[in-house]
Amino acid sequence: MLKYIGKRIVLAVVTLWVIITLTFILMHSIPGNPFAQEGTMPAAVYNNLQSYYNLDKPLLVQYGLYLLSILQFDFGPSYKSSTLTVNDLIVNGFPVSLHLGTQALLIAIPLGLLFGIIAALYRNRWPDYSSMILAIIGISVPNFILATFLINYLAVELRWFPVATWKSWSHTVLPTLSLAMMPMAFIARLMRSSMLEVMSQDFILTAKAKGLKKGAIILKHAIRNAILPVVTIVGILIANIVTGSFIIEKIFGIPGMGEMFVTSIFNRDYPVILGSTIFYSAILILFILIVDIAYTWIDPRIKVTGESK
Repeated sequence: MLKYIGKRIVLAVVTLWVIITLTFILMHSIPGNPFAQEGTMPAAVYNNLQSYYNLDKPLLVQYGLYLLSILQFDFGPSYKSSTLTVNDLIVNGFPVSLHLGTQALLIAIPLGLLFGIIAALYRNRWPDYSSMILAIIGISVPNFILATFLINYLAVELRWFPVATWKSWSHTVLPTLSLAMMPMAFIARLMRSSMLEVMSQDFILTAKAKGLKKGAIILKHAIRNAILPVVTIVGILIANIVTGSFIIEKIFGIPGMGEMFVTSIFNRDYPVILGSTIFYSAILILFILIVDIAYTWIDPRIKVTGESK
């Protein structure tokens, strides 16, 4: 296991380096300059800013300097903020995204698993149809459309919740529901399909023939085997939700990483874009590693060392 984890860590570092390189090249390939303001800035000020942020140096030199700063866990200063660095922006924005994402996951994962299991156990009956209709709606309707719908009816017309901002628990309800709906639908559909496949396997039929109770068969045998495909996507869903939904945070005016990333793109704030991308990628790779390790705990038949029989 330690050898496997070591290989995956090395692969993760190489993957991060590739992401950093590609993002750096793509950003600097875009025409224009973050300080070009249609001639409103004096030439001397513009040249000083270019020199201060090393933008007047060759691209390869800029790339090398940035890699050195990353090795020191320093993502550099923000071009548009005179008082905050990229590290400060991530430290301020990530806890907000983590809070919102955790609430969404606490809704999406349990309900998705529950709806999927119920749909499989009551196949072709009304619980199955109801769960799958809800799942289809969750997958088909984009979260920004759902967010607009919730704001219009629950916030504006019924006045049950505030429209936007980030102040109290009531401000988190609508963005949490908007974030949770799509992953809940994916998990429900995948869990249903996996449960149906597992319930038709020989070992389930054998357990029934031995006289085991239905509840024991479902809990000890069916769910444990059916949940493996769900674990595969849950790791990615967790990383995606926890680091912040760009559109949802922008719609609700939430000061998380998603809102910060969107703003940095409009402002052409290269260090913030790079820092956010690296931070998101690191979390995504970490959760993928955790998922791979979790496989061996959920199903001991899966080996990470690749031994031959």
